[in-house]
Amino acid sequence: MPMNEKRCVITGLGLVCAIGNDTDECFESAINGRTGIADVKSFDTSNCYSHKGAEVSKTNEELAKGRYDRTTALGIKAAGEALSDAGIDPESGEASEIGVLLGSCIAGAACVEKYYNAKVNGGKGDIDDLKSMPASVIAGNVADYYKAGGITANIVNACAAGTLSVAMAIDLIRGGKGEIFLAGGCDSFSSLAYAGFHALRALAPSDCSPFNHSDGITLGEGAGILVVESYEHAVKRGAKIYCDVLGSGVSSDAYHITAPRPDGEGQMSVITRAVKNSGLKFTDIDYVNAHGTGTAKNDESEFLSLSTVFKDNKDLSVSSTKSMTGHCLGAAGAIEAVLTVKALKEGKLPPTTGYSEEDLGVLAEKSGDINFIANKPVEKEIKYAMSNSFAFGGNNASIVFAKDPNLLNLTCPKQDLYVTGVGIVSGEYDEEKKSYIAKLDSDTFKAYGVKSAFLRKLDRLSQLQLLSGLKALEDAGVTVTPENESIIGICIGTNDGPMTEIANFQKNIIRDGIDKGSAFAFPNTVYNAAGGYLSIATGIKGYNVTIANGFQSGLQSVCAASGAIMFGYESIMLASGTDECTDIDEEIYSDLGFSGEGGMTLGEGSVTCVIEKDSSASGRGAKRYAKIAGFSSARDTTGDRNNNWRLSEEALTKAISNVLKEGSIEASDVKCIYGFGNGVSELDNFEMDVYKKIFGDNIEVKLVKKDFGEARAASSSLQFAMLAKDIFEGKCENGIAVSYGTSSLYSAVLLTKA
Repeated sequence: MPMNEKRCVITGLGLVCAIGNDTDECFESAINGRTGIADVKSFDTSNCYSHKGAEVSKTNEELAKGRYDRTTALGIKAAGEALSDAGIDPESGEASEIGVLLGSCIAGAACVEKYYNAKVNGGKGDIDDLKSMPASVIAGNVADYYKAGGITANIVNACAAGTLSVAMAIDLIRGGKGEIFLAGGCDSFSSLAYAGFHALRALAPSDCSPFNHSDGITLGEGAGILVVESYEHAVKRGAKIYCDVLGSGVSSDAYHITAPRPDGEGQMSVITRAVKNSGLKFTDIDYVNAHGTGTAKNDESEFLSLSTVFKDNKDLSVSSTKSMTGHCLGAAGAIEAVLTVKALKEGKLPPTTGYSEEDLGVLAEKSGDINFIANKPVEKEIKYAMSNSFAFGGNNASIVFAKDPNLLNLTCPKQDLYVTGVGIVSGEYDEEKKSYIAKLDSDTFKAYGVKSAFLRKLDRLSQLQLLSGLKALEDAGVTVTPENESIIGICIGTNDGPMTEIANFQKNIIRDGIDKGSAFAFPNTVYNAAGGYLSIATGIKGYNVTIANGFQSGLQSVCAASGAIMFGYESIMLASGTDECTDIDEEIYSDLGFSGEGGMTLGEGSVTCVIEKDSSASGRGAKRYAKIAGFSSARDTTGDRNNNWRLSEEALTKAISNVLKEGSIEASDVKCIYGFGNGVSELDNFEMDVYKKIFGDNIEVKLVKKDFGEARAASSSLQFAMLAKDIFEGKCENGIAVSYGTSSLYSAVLLTKA
């Protein structure tokens, strides 16, 4: 069986949301039309025009033992059920090879609120709340809780994040990077998200009513997690199998940061990709769990998309379970995926609730041949089901589940991958700030054709990202046109994301009230805004994913981008690492004790590399900096799982060994290492000791952070870019870029002469 046709199956389900505390309870509620929407209890909404939400009744302590932020606690609860359902006992060591891929939109927003409540009111803020704020800790915390030792990643593509996590799991399995993953999403109810959607006037005044009144969303919270596993692995351990997960699709609208394209082009593209990759026809799909948010623009574009793509399907059923669960943001797609798998297994399709008799008449007139299931469930044996998610930033994702295996349409001839463009935006040392700050000016953007009105919408993180992306495209000689816009993709890595925008937005609503959130600022609080703006500015409509997974996120984005090309999704990928250095960042790292006397010197920047398959590069006559000969990520399995920053010789050695094996090269032949040392003696000494054991005393180790500061994800991308440049300029024939991040995850990429 070819690598990319490896059969993937679902062997475990876990779910918690407002309609139930486990999968069976949630599915029973959904089938019976029981809503979890009620008046908000988490905070005061008396000054708001809406007062509805879909909150989980359990406390953090009831969800998970120990102190965790609510998003992570929800993820731990659903992951525990999924593992148990899959017949895996973490205490016996059975989870040691399992990877964890989790989507989130707002991450530790509840901890952001607690931390800045204390700060705004003159206090210091709890250090545990500070540590739990970023998205980069979630998957690692869940993995540590269950002693899971496989690859971890936090996918932060807003409301498409949970669906993207499942899509990435099947790609990693088919790419030989793992056999079994916990994949899904988790997000908590928060004043930040509520205030943001309130400012956008996007909240429904009463219960949300998708494909019906469409007067707004109702926010919810929860977690949905699936055990995604290779068929061979599942059979070997005697696991029960719910269904196959066939294929996925990912696309970008390249239109607007919050609104979907009215013509539904991006949605139709992602549905088409998922169906095609699954080896199916549009007429094969029996049921779609729609994104169905309940806002007028989303419902209109999705209704148009479904009616157009499935125009020849005379037996399609569609529903939106958000009418009961609320919109759970980064968890939404995963929650809906779990409910879709249950519907496929049980032959019972959940309805969209809230239709009056008059509403039903209007629905019947406009729905045509599609059965938009209303109020009551439908009992129907189905073979193929789809779950769709569309998000801020114009990010779209779809996955297809099947009762039986199917011959996939993922044949992609193995090709060499090359670095064909580099765009670097780095910092210069600022004596006053004692950190490395990048210079951004409007004239530079103007030279690339970026209009001032567009630039003003962007926060600093997005500006950094946009500039490095434009520089990389220019360096590669790539012009985005209608002919190639859909075969170019984006993968961005970040450690902190838009933490400055998040903190400032939260502080403002603490001071002024939840009803006083800024509609201008809120879109920039989502982690994937930078990728969305890059897509809009360039017209790139292909694959688009943002990973927040610690300092090594930039290098992990190279791994993910290489995988996207390897599977034939795109011909060209932009792989980036981006983090900023603002007063907020300085304050956060000082409070953590990481910067200052004896600590690291902060920096900022964005580095984008163009990665391209051989046939595309040859067709364009592109220059080739270097060849990607191997890429790998590995995680600690033996250290102190209560320490997010633990070092692991085992994991670092494994990541390096994997790329040496993949590239068919001996350690003695490696000429150069671009390492992750940042001036902190313990980290630097550890790293050098491991390299000497593997490569000997004469290995050349270069540390970019000595000259550009600790720019987290941007630094790890810079390591990769500088190595590619060195090889291109003949300074070395090969080398490895290595980086380290949260929960002891290491990424390594081997580059050789083109």
